Amino acid sequence: MDPSRPSAVESASDVSAALAPRTAEISADVYRLIVRDIPQLRDDKRVLTLLEASVGENVATILHVIQHGIDLDKVHAPAAAEEYARRLAQRGVPIAALLRAYRIGSARFQDWCLQELGRRTDNAAIISAAGMRIAGVTASYIDKVSEELVTAHELERENWLRNLSVARAARVRALIRDEQVDVASSEAVLGYRLRQHHLGVVAWVTDAPAGGDVLGRLERAIAEMAAEAHCDGRPMFVPQDESSAWAWLPLGGRSDIALPGASGEEIRFAVGEPAPGVPGFRRTHQQALSAQAVALAAGPSGQLVTTFGEVAPLALMSGSIELLRIWVTETLGALADDDEHNARLRDTLRVFLEENGSYKTTAERLTLHKNTVQYRVRKAEESLRRPISQDRLHIELALLASQWLGHAVLRPAGEPGPGLPRPEG
Repeated sequence: MDPSRPSAVESASDVSAALAPRTAEISADVYRLIVRDIPQLRDDKRVLTLLEASVGENVATILHVIQHGIDLDKVHAPAAAEEYARRLAQRGVPIAALLRAYRIGSARFQDWCLQELGRRTDNAAIISAAGMRIAGVTASYIDKVSEELVTAHELERENWLRNLSVARAARVRALIRDEQVDVASSEAVLGYRLRQHHLGVVAWVTDAPAGGDVLGRLERAIAEMAAEAHCDGRPMFVPQDESSAWAWLPLGGRSDIALPGASGEEIRFAVGEPAPGVPGFRRTHQQALSAQAVALAAGPSGQLVTTFGEVAPLALMSGSIELLRIWVTETLGALADDDEHNARLRDTLRVFLEENGSYKTTAERLTLHKNTVQYRVRKAEESLRRPISQDRLHIELALLASQWLGHAVLRPAGEPGPGLPRPEG
């Protein structure tokens, strides 16, 4: 029997008319089934009432469509259904969960219709045709409404993420400026716990290709860093422009971290020191920015990962790279020459000072013979034109600057020093 024949249409209409007074009962049954079978939709108690209203409006609408033969071109998704789709988008629930709810709901709705149809007649041909009529109209209704809900979900997701990104950036700026903020609401906006230890990170790409997914690469690199460091949750990632971003790694109760190395030569990192709470959130970020200033001053010759703990003195004194360069060359004398010979002397002297003047330990660290270390230290002192015990702190700081800033603070090879003859050998 053709489901479009008048008898099939009339039987389907009679079923809908009979079920209309039971709309609330059917809706409650469908609602319970959806909540039971889709855990994602029962996580947020605040929108369950909206789901209930959405189910009720959909059941009422489809019953009216079948009963009165309403043209589906004139039918649109109920207001509660659209609002529910938007709320799910705001909470990050994928559209697949909502579409599954409609499949489950439509199957249960058709069960109700077929049971009512079976009570009204035992004519197999009528049951078949009317059942096909009900199934066809229901499927067309679900298809039309689903398209509208997918569009509503996608648009709201885009808008929500854009607005959320703006809100997060504003809240981060307030925290960094030490403004009065409510910690609980800030955590909700940021999706990040402030009452824990944090590690501030600045990540950037120096030569970002136009149109490339640089921010995506930076975010993945930060996520990899957090995973390797066994962080207590997801890091917070805040883009600053198309080639740089700020991030905070959540350390939970830990105050130390074994920082992994850089994942590639394109991305550079500057890292603060672990610090607790809201003040620590701000402090570790400021330290990361200071470390970045050192890394940027070093230029292409700088390290891929610059940690504040290693460059703290430089970070605090590198307000003028030109003044720092002059100070380094004056402090180190000929030892500041940017060539391989003096680079070896500087590295040996730096380790020698770090090892409190132990030739043996320095030799072990550098895999050199003890006599070689003694020779290099003596040649370094000749370049300095004074013993290293004199102005030792200044010498150590100047060596630290040459290690991290390289060409930016060293004297180009061949350029004579200010009144200092170049040592021989």
